[in-house]
Amino acid sequence: MWLSAPNISCIHGFSTRHGGISPAPFDSLNLGGSEDTTTNINTNRKIALKRLGVGYMALSNLKQVHGNTTKVAIPGQQEGDALVTDKKNMVLAVSIADCYPILFHDPVNNVIGAAHAGWRGTVNLIAETTLHEMIKLGAQPENIRVAIGQGISQANFEVGNDVIGQFENANFPASCWKNNKIDLILCNRHVLRQNNISEENMWAMNRCTFEKDFFSYRRDKGITGRMWAVIAMN
Repeated sequence: MWLSAPNISCIHGFSTRHGGISPAPFDSLNLGGSEDTTTNINTNRKIALKRLGVGYMALSNLKQVHGNTTKVAIPGQQEGDALVTDKKNMVLAVSIADCYPILFHDPVNNVIGAAHAGWRGTVNLIAETTLHEMIKLGAQPENIRVAIGQGISQANFEVGNDVIGQFENANFPASCWKNNKIDLILCNRHVLRQNNISEENMWAMNRCTFEKDFFSYRRDKGITGRMWAVIAMN
């Protein structure tokens, strides 16, 4: 049900598609989207959060808009693509189905963040804006650990020339793409390095959402479930 990162020491997880109640094609741990029933989604969320041990905490999630807006977490839903907090007992959750989830943790200053990084968020530096908002709460770059979860791999992520052009215009290195296929992990690692996150403090799952354990919007042509990446301090 949940996968974890070795460099994040607080409560966290990247959900798979297993362990819930939704029928096909949303089988079974569908945590979002508009095609499955609200009852199924809410039940799955309760199951998943309880399994992670955060069912008693306040949930903060997002109406995601594929931008670069980062919000300080409050209980309930806000519009944006990343959340940060220095508060304990607050669950930050971002939704994914090909875009990459990125979790952030400063264990020294007790600040966490969660970002939803598709290609639009990546090219518009969502990882950078998340870090900046964490620093406002007292985090320090040298202490921040970053974990990049599952997302669409370079082999499966072909885009048009206009998208490549946007990455070129934003000064991403050409090593981030080959022909018309972009490596969003490399892109986000580049942004993190530019913001003083050391390589030893970064970790990537390096698993593709086209794998059978995950939901994928592109693979399933839009008829699919959603996964969550979650982080919390207790």
